[in-house]
Amino acid sequence: MTHIVVKAGIAALVALTSFGATLTGAAAAGPDYGIYVQYHDRDRGPPRGWHGGPPPRDWRGPPPRRDRCSSGLAEDKASRMGLRRARVVDVSRRVVVVEGFDRRGRDRIVFANERGCPVIRR
Repeated sequence: MTHIVVKAGIAALVALTSFGATLTGAAAAGPDYGIYVQYHDRDRGPPRGWHGGPPPRDWRGPPPRRDRCSSGLAEDKASRMGLRRARVVDVSRRVVVVEGFDRRGRDRIVFANERGCPVIRR
């Protein structure tokens, strides 16, 4: 019975000493105080017209819609998935099909024609 009490006491002693060692290591880093200055450079802002007026007009029209899977995005995603010489072979209202080569030969990946190009099947 005394062996069990001695072993439990040694285990408690080891636990307490390791707990104290972790506390001193954590307390070594103190709070960092400093003075920070925010600087705003007017030349880094948006482009402006003459004499600081409104920005120049952009005649390219509205930006392209981002709620569909573009063919470039589908090709990039297929090449990141391991498809070499990836090219889009079919685009419909629902799917974008990309073909290329992987380790085994010809392969095809079908993406949904939605935002982010989720994979339907490989």
